[in-house]
Amino acid sequence: MAAENGEEKLLAVARHIARTLGHNDDTMADDILQIFSNFDGRFSREKLADDDPRPSAPLELSLKSLDRQISQYLASDRPIWADSADSSAFLDSIDELIATLRHWSPMAADKSINSCLVRADDLLQQAMFRLEDEFRSLMERGGESFELCESTGNFSFDSEDEDEETLDDQQIPVAQPLSDYDIIIDALPSVTINDLNEIAKRMVSAGFGKECSHVYSSCRREFLEESLSRLGLQKFSNEEVQKMPWQDVEEQIERWVKAVNVALRILFPSERRLCDRVFFGFSSAADLSFMEVCRGSCIQLLNFADAIAIGSRSPERLFRVLDVFETLKELMPNFETVFSDQYCLVLRDEALTIWKRLGEAIRGIFMELENLIRRDPAKAAVPGGGLHPITRYVMNYVRAACRSRQTLEQIFEKDSSSSLSVQMAWIMELLESNLEVKSKIYGDPALCSIFMMNNGRYIVQKVKDSELGSLLGDDWIRKHNAKVRQYHSNYQRSSWNKVLAVLKLDNSNSAPNGAAPPAARSMKDKLKSFNSLFDDICKTQSTWFIYDEQLREELRISLAKILLPTYGNFIAKLQNVPDVKHPEKLIKYGMEDVEAWINQLFQGTGALSGGRK
Repeated sequence: MAAENGEEKLLAVARHIARTLGHNDDTMADDILQIFSNFDGRFSREKLADDDPRPSAPLELSLKSLDRQISQYLASDRPIWADSADSSAFLDSIDELIATLRHWSPMAADKSINSCLVRADDLLQQAMFRLEDEFRSLMERGGESFELCESTGNFSFDSEDEDEETLDDQQIPVAQPLSDYDIIIDALPSVTINDLNEIAKRMVSAGFGKECSHVYSSCRREFLEESLSRLGLQKFSNEEVQKMPWQDVEEQIERWVKAVNVALRILFPSERRLCDRVFFGFSSAADLSFMEVCRGSCIQLLNFADAIAIGSRSPERLFRVLDVFETLKELMPNFETVFSDQYCLVLRDEALTIWKRLGEAIRGIFMELENLIRRDPAKAAVPGGGLHPITRYVMNYVRAACRSRQTLEQIFEKDSSSSLSVQMAWIMELLESNLEVKSKIYGDPALCSIFMMNNGRYIVQKVKDSELGSLLGDDWIRKHNAKVRQYHSNYQRSSWNKVLAVLKLDNSNSAPNGAAPPAARSMKDKLKSFNSLFDDICKTQSTWFIYDEQLREELRISLAKILLPTYGNFIAKLQNVPDVKHPEKLIKYGMEDVEAWINQLFQGTGALSGGRK
């Protein structure tokens, strides 16, 4: 009891000293109260004001001191965070103001207390505005010391467009193509990040979290946009992309692939890390700030991919559309990881939607390829029955496409009515049907067979030498090899059966007992017919062309096997007919001549040498 009386007497003395020394100077009184309060917790402002009967007296006393402390910083043009002592004192005052508001808010029903709370709210708002300015200033100053750190050391950005650089541009951190994405951007110094976190704590605690997030986002958003711009990425609307020449679109796709990889693997993760550090302890504020920072750049990247997805289905675009599809496919795990919070759900969903839309575009391109094959007209015949341009185009196209076999299989598996192997078999069937129609242009059945043999052989070879072989299967290859052999047989039958028939000997027409020599006359006539037919065929078919050397040689060997023995037998018989005088004068082509002429067929030159004139 005595102790309590002693404390009351001590407090009374302190109140008297404060009033006596500071009665003419509010500032001095506040200083004295602050000194007492710091000296001993029993001398708090509230206790020292207990002799004032008004309920709001302790609050007024506290507000008067806080107003004076905070206002001196609000009135200063000098950055508060230029001095660590000033920044600490300013934050302490704000902490005390927030604590005072929380303590007295439940008693706001009292008019005098409510009036003080209104003044306190106004002071807090002014302090938050100043904190906002200080936050922005720290962000801007910290960004000037930006650097990229890698395990091997510093990594600086540089512009691709050196000719466009100005002296001022050289001070701006920018990005260059990277081969290794194991890089962390220390966008702000650790000291600055700690200061920003201290400010964020007060602003969030005071109910100004959105304002803090907005300032943070606006500063970091500019950095991201500038980085993407220096990677060569430009902003285009869907309409602008659709009107752009395809060559320009291809160039933009190359830049986009680089930019989206840097963004998803380096820039966005680094921004996520920075947000988490600046807003440490406030996950919702960190998530919101990150979304606001990255949303614009992410949407810009996704909008370009979407413009590619909804663009023309021209077959020539397949490979670049595949580049975009595969890039997004590879980066989908990054989207899931980096944009994992609730605020970024819309970005994850949009990335997935556009990725699926690109798959639909690729299926549409294959449909357009089918239409292109169907519509390719049967106009002028290819000279010499050679390879048709549509055959080269389609086979090289599908071979190149199958380099992305795994991706294409994934795309076509989503369509239960088809698969990649079925799709390729259907394209082959369409191509063959188109070639059969084109072969009818040739009036000569033999040349028609040469045309189909050439194109059929080319198709089989392209299938065997690529992923198409495993997609279509061995049975398909065997079947189409058989077709080529059938075209070979058709050629021989339509071209050389007449020649073989002329050389066929009819023993029943032999002259009995050396009488009138019908056999001699018949053989002479047959030889003349052979000479004429052989000459015409060789001159004609020397202009025909078989592109594949092995096929050309196989065809020549097969002709020699059927023609040379028959012709040799005929010549031998002729030379043994008694009534045929000087048979060597009748023989225009010796065995070596026939073989030499056969070996000059299918070269497409039309030049022949050998044989007697």
